[in-house]
Amino acid sequence: MSQAIRYSSTTLACPRPTALAAFYADITGGSVTFTHEEEWASVRCDGGRLEFMGVRDYVAPRWPEDPALVHIDFFVDDLEEAAARVERAGARRFDHQPNAAHCLVFADPAGHPFCLTLIDDVD
Repeated sequence: MSQAIRYSSTTLACPRPTALAAFYADITGGSVTFTHEEEWASVRCDGGRLEFMGVRDYVAPRWPEDPALVHIDFFVDDLEEAAARVERAGARRFDHQPNAAHCLVFADPAGHPFCLTLIDDVD
């Protein structure tokens, strides 16, 4: 019998794992559950874990230019209220917004794109 393969977490490379973990814990209401110097940090939040791996000479992805780019989506009830919250926490709203009525794209403090979205009908 084979074992089930279950989702565990998403890991983002970054220059300062503990700082980025604190950012994501802040915006999601999660908690930083592990840090190891500037090599690794973990956040437990609704839906799973986010992991942050320290990378020397880190270069932020370019959105939307990088074709293999991975980003995280967060469901929200009020798009503009959530946008203000993540901007206060240190996110930057991208100029290019392909679906601004339903989804806004931001860069986290390390430059990773993430989306706040009202779209919650995909199962």
